[in-house]
Amino acid sequence: MFCKSSIVKLLLLFLLSIAIDNTRCDSDYDEEDSTAAPVTEGEGEGVDARGHRPVNRQREPIPTLRPAPPPPSGGFRYRARPTKAPARGQAVKQIVYPDIGGCRHASEELGVLCPTGCELQTALVKQEKTVKPAIADLDKKIRDLERSSATFYEFANQLDQRLIKRQKQIRDNENVISEFNKEIEQHYVFIKDNLDSNMPSNLKILRSIVDTLHQKLQKLENVVTSQLDGCHAPCTVSCNIPVVSGKECEDIVRKGGETSELYLIQPDPIFKPYKVYCDMTTENGGWTLIQNRQDGSVGFGRTWDSYKKGFGNVAFSGGKNYCDTPGEYWLGNDRISQLTKIGPTEVLIELEDWNGDKVKANYGRFSVQGEANKYQLSVSNYKGTAGNALMEGASQLQGVNRTMTVHNGMFFSTFDRDNDRWTTDAKKQCAKEDAGGWWYNRCHSANPNGRYYWSGVYTPDMTKHGTDDGVVWMNFKGSWHSLKKVSMKIRPVFQQ
Repeated sequence: MFCKSSIVKLLLLFLLSIAIDNTRCDSDYDEEDSTAAPVTEGEGEGVDARGHRPVNRQREPIPTLRPAPPPPSGGFRYRARPTKAPARGQAVKQIVYPDIGGCRHASEELGVLCPTGCELQTALVKQEKTVKPAIADLDKKIRDLERSSATFYEFANQLDQRLIKRQKQIRDNENVISEFNKEIEQHYVFIKDNLDSNMPSNLKILRSIVDTLHQKLQKLENVVTSQLDGCHAPCTVSCNIPVVSGKECEDIVRKGGETSELYLIQPDPIFKPYKVYCDMTTENGGWTLIQNRQDGSVGFGRTWDSYKKGFGNVAFSGGKNYCDTPGEYWLGNDRISQLTKIGPTEVLIELEDWNGDKVKANYGRFSVQGEANKYQLSVSNYKGTAGNALMEGASQLQGVNRTMTVHNGMFFSTFDRDNDRWTTDAKKQCAKEDAGGWWYNRCHSANPNGRYYWSGVYTPDMTKHGTDDGVVWMNFKGSWHSLKKVSMKIRPVFQQ
């Protein structure tokens, strides 16, 4: 009876182990993968979807079963296992299962199964000693992290408040800038409206005033010119005239005249003698002064007849009993032509700016034709430091523009007798725009008889026509620096 009960218990334990093992096997697959495959027509229910590949009946043939090979033939390799007979004379011992803490273990004869709760409890108790310190250390780290998080949270709040203040300040600044922009736009609109509405009318008024002033100045200039032309008698001087005289100043110096002063000369016995200033000191003397500018006391914007006969003050006394100081004057084109026809003549042109810098231009040959040939100029053999303006034109210009400023070969022009090369427009006259009489081309590189400007520097706004009408020698000081002193002296060419 005892043996039967033991066998029954063993069978029960075996069945229990198989059930537990099946449970483990069933748990090897995920629940998602254990879903039932769809049932197709003619097939059994519950087919595993892992190996299933649906067939497209339109493109693929219906699969058929491949015939299986027959099983191997032949006899059995082993005989049946013999059953163990219980040993006679020996009592069957009852299997006692060890009990630990009130828990039973499975029999070792049936293999190792899943650990019982008692084994899990024992393992947990063993690991508790190592797990508790780790948990305590982790708890400490969590508390430290909590404190650090609180600090970071407080700092983040402060940053948030500062950001809110900064954003508010930025918005306030943007509002202020917007207000200023609006105000600037209003001012701009106001100024623009005023300029558009008032400036044209103001400019018209100013232009009419300037035109009126120009007309008055033109009338005044015409009156002065007419009065000067009406004064035929030469200016009287209170100086004593030297006894020595001659055809020209070179003749006088050879006769013993050594002092630079006013003399009488008579190049041709047919004509009456006239007064000139003789320079007896510069480069061995003998120079006849034909033009002189030094203080602006005499205006050189004269008519053709004035330049023909000559004008100005020849000389005056500088405190002595004779006329030792030259005045501003033009000797006269008729007299200059007469002196250069006597024989080969040279001319010395001396220039001085307002800083006291001096240069000169010497032409070894100089002649002026008579009135019939419009007092045509001829110069050659240049030497000096002022620049060869009369023969080569303005050094600042190139090509055709420079050619327009050459004076050699030009006719003499005044504002009432236009002989320049500016022939494209009858209203355009160099003598009128450059304020003097001269051998103008189109128009000049030298303008010794131009308008006298004190202090030298002048601008187009200061001129009557917007042109460089000053006393200029462009190769020396350019167009917009009016010179302080200019003189032209001639003497016959002779062997030194």
